[in-house]
Amino acid sequence: MKISTNYDGKMRFTSGEDVSRVVMDATPLVGGLGEAPSPKKMVLHGLAGCTGMDVAAILKKKKVEYDNFSIDVEADQTRSHPKVFNEIKMVFRFTADPEDRAHIENAIKLSKGQFCGVSEMLGKTASITWELEITPR
Repeated sequence: MKISTNYDGKMRFTSGEDVSRVVMDATPLVGGLGEAPSPKKMVLHGLAGCTGMDVAAILKKKKVEYDNFSIDVEADQTRSHPKVFNEIKMVFRFTADPEDRAHIENAIKLSKGQFCGVSEMLGKTASITWELEITPR
């Protein structure tokens, strides 16, 4: 795996090429414009995307249907530098049949425990917890 990242000025960085390009920015407090996620927020985006892709693939394979699927991620970090995430909470939200709860929970557990490399990496420094909310279809 390899990427390229360019400094665009005013604490803004662009990484990737063409349609896979992402922008990172800092808050105005440290000289940025606050117009894009910070690098640490991008890590949380990566966690949600990695786990979400796993869960969606597992549920597709098990033929579990749902109407909506979203993930909220919130993280606390250490107080001293380098500040790292020490607690991460994920909330998985589905609009699905409540009787599919066990299948959805199993897909989340499989992602967290076996498939999502981002979760595994972050789990080296942070406690990652999750909950599941299902709104009936």
